[in-house]
Amino acid sequence: MKKISVSNILELSVSERIILVEDIWDSIASVPESIPLTDKQREELDLRLDAYHKNPQAGSPWKEVKERIKAS
Repeated sequence: MKKISVSNILELSVSERIILVEDIWDSIASVPESIPLTDKQREELDLRLDAYHKNPQAGSPWKEVKERIKAS
């Protein structure tokens, strides 16, 4: 793997650095089983999933949330 130095990263524009962070996050999120959850995190996720199942209309799809954030 090619290493990237902090100075190389700082040469990028802010928007390029944001894209880099998004790409890094996407690469991590693509293998969720490699990220261990604590019991507390698992409990919170279970609570949120239960709440969703009880009232799926209460929330908004990620695409809509993302658009609202970008618009503000």
